[in-house]
Amino acid sequence: MKNVAGYDVSRLLAGSLGTLGLLTEISLKVLPIAPGDATLVFALDQARALTQLHRWGAQPLPLNASCWVRDDTAPGSPELLFVRLRGALAAVESACTQMLAELPGQRLDNAQTMGDWAACRDQTLPFFTQPAQATEPLALWRLSLPQTAPVLHLPWAQLVEWHGGLRWLWAPESAQAQLRQEAARVGGIATLFRASCANTTRAASVFDALNPATEQIHRRLKAEFDPAGIFNPGRMFTGL
Repeated sequence: MKNVAGYDVSRLLAGSLGTLGLLTEISLKVLPIAPGDATLVFALDQARALTQLHRWGAQPLPLNASCWVRDDTAPGSPELLFVRLRGALAAVESACTQMLAELPGQRLDNAQTMGDWAACRDQTLPFFTQPAQATEPLALWRLSLPQTAPVLHLPWAQLVEWHGGLRWLWAPESAQAQLRQEAARVGGIATLFRASCANTTRAASVFDALNPATEQIHRRLKAEFDPAGIFNPGRMFTGL
């Protein structure tokens, strides 16, 4: 965050949600698209999917992305694990052969899955539409956890990404204490990603409360970068 040359401004502003200043120019480092690309799907419950992802993650496989979800739009609401492989053609083909030999699954057509992975990235899959049958307004929560975290036994449907490291669910804002306690129990955090449309006065804070030491650092940074307090006040934390 800070070194002998001063503040590392690029790292400070990334993720600050406009609370420290305005970004007028952005440079991004990009990588070439890998020549090999394949998506596999397996019928697994969440516990078995996480176990298998951990096992594959310990092997030299070109794992690029994963998504576990219960497909309520299909008959029987199957629980499915999608895994994307990317890398050298030989590495991808070898991984497909190995993984399909370990577990019964299917290789999907890339033309079909390209849009699905983009929808997963952009939170536009059917899962990310607020459930219509809910008895109370629901908010979209994002739980960032260690990839090795076990299944969280919560009473709401989940979508799991990042090999277990990112878990999405729809739950009422009033459940923030339960969600944050459960996330903290396994070493993670819970973020209110999308508040209920029906809720004009947000009942839950977006982020976990800061401990006193971290809050002091935030206040000092805010005072340094935005002494007038005009950049998105309160966007991340009350009073900042």
